[in-house]
Amino acid sequence: MKKWLVPLGLVAALAGCVHTPAPPGPGPGPGQVQLPVLMGWFDGEAVLYVTTDVSHADVAAAKGANFAPRLAHALPGGPPQPGRVSSVDKVYAVTNFQQPSLFASAPRPVGPASGDAGYSPLWQMVKVTWQPGRTPRELRAEEAVLAAAEKGDVVLEPTPVVLNCPIVQRDGQGSLPGVVLPRSQR
Repeated sequence: MKKWLVPLGLVAALAGCVHTPAPPGPGPGPGQVQLPVLMGWFDGEAVLYVTTDVSHADVAAAKGANFAPRLAHALPGGPPQPGRVSSVDKVYAVTNFQQPSLFASAPRPVGPASGDAGYSPLWQMVKVTWQPGRTPRELRAEEAVLAAAEKGDVVLEPTPVVLNCPIVQRDGQGSLPGVVLPRSQR
């Protein structure tokens, strides 16, 4: 298996947004788990997600997730082709400006009634790097990332890193059944 080296200085940036733990509260009840919830963006809306598995050891360690190298096999082989269906979508991680990750899709609504056939919880990490001399700003949608790349403000670099990051809550689109979020994240 090919190993991909990611400089340790970029691991935190590639891992997504900065995680602020929820204040301590009562622990989960029987049959429940408590997972760190992160905020990201989809189409200008805030989404909450969890990261459970990552195909790259350093990124998995930075995110506190399972190292799952087989996830890398979810990437389609060969060069990208427009219209090719894949189980992996893009998540954009800004490397040199602190901001939440940006997702290319999200369930609508969140949960078993989702009718969005384009959503998958598997993501190929695409590094977004602001060019020298450009003023970084928070980007909140894939369209904003692509427009910034077209203008030469940022450089996009697809990586072989695949993450399992299910979106568990979306503004106006509900939460997964049974998800209980800390008051600070509702």
